[in-house]
Amino acid sequence: MTLQERLKAELTSAMRSQDELRRDTLRMAMAASQNAEKAARRPLSDDELVGILAREVKTRRESVEAFRNGGRVEMAAREEAEIAVLSELLPAALGEDELRTMISAAIDEVGASSARDLGRVMSVLSPRTRGRADGKTVSGLVAAELARRDLAAHAHGDGPDDDPPKAA
Repeated sequence: MTLQERLKAELTSAMRSQDELRRDTLRMAMAASQNAEKAARRPLSDDELVGILAREVKTRRESVEAFRNGGRVEMAAREEAEIAVLSELLPAALGEDELRTMISAAIDEVGASSARDLGRVMSVLSPRTRGRADGKTVSGLVAAELARRDLAAHAHGDGPDDDPPKAA
């Protein structure tokens, strides 16, 4: 069963059980999916649909923060409930250990050695973590790991500036 088919089945189930929040959330997700299909002029793959659902979750997380800052607790709670509905359709979230393992492998794969290589590592890692981890969190962990490795290299004298001074 494709993710699109699962989305339709979940929507039908929500309509039958008269679960308004779930029905409305799934309808918004279907609308976003259909808009993306029209823009692409072709059916979406499951990976593309995961990206759309992840974007919907991210939008709602930003809304939760804005509503909380504005004192609109009831609206924040509704957005959080919508996040829970959408999260059921996304692949299982990556655990921190699994994420760190993927980051380490991606850094080794591209041969990254400093923070300047962050973009190269993220370009390899982003498709692998889409919908399973927050991009900002992944980026922060990659930057921290690159900084750690860069410091470790300099501490062991492996850095490019660690050559002994030349005699004049």
